[in-house]
Amino acid sequence: MATLCDEERMARAYGDDLRRKFLSAYDEGEEKLEELAERFLVSLGWAKKISAQRNRSGQAERVPHRPGRKPHAGGEAQRQVTGWIEAKPDLTLAEIQAKLSTAAGVKLSLPQIWHLLRKLGLRLKKSHSTPASGTQKPTAGSGKSLPHTSARSRRSD
Repeated sequence: MATLCDEERMARAYGDDLRRKFLSAYDEGEEKLEELAERFLVSLGWAKKISAQRNRSGQAERVPHRPGRKPHAGGEAQRQVTGWIEAKPDLTLAEIQAKLSTAAGVKLSLPQIWHLLRKLGLRLKKSHSTPASGTQKPTAGSGKSLPHTSARSRRSD
């Protein structure tokens, strides 16, 4: 008894040639999708799917599968963000978010903006010209910044 290897068991996508032939026969309008599916030996679901895909995208060929995170901001929005940062490097994430919403009509969350900046190779840097923080840094000792004597022992008698 012969066994099939994993590659033979997996379903493969129909080629673009079959898709083009199927869609051109459908465009001629001689037969319905159901009849064409029987004639081309494909499922009705596949026939409906490729017909709908062509109506959306305008192309008969398969759209290549691109795994991974999809960009939320297109090329134009990315160019705008790069220009804004070059013009004013101290923009905050919230300011970039507001500009994207009003100027480009793109609504992104702050983490999405952070990811976009990383993808564009832009970093948020601390400015060395800002004044130092008024909050003292914690000490290496017990964590108390007061002298070790209590208020009672400091009383003068």
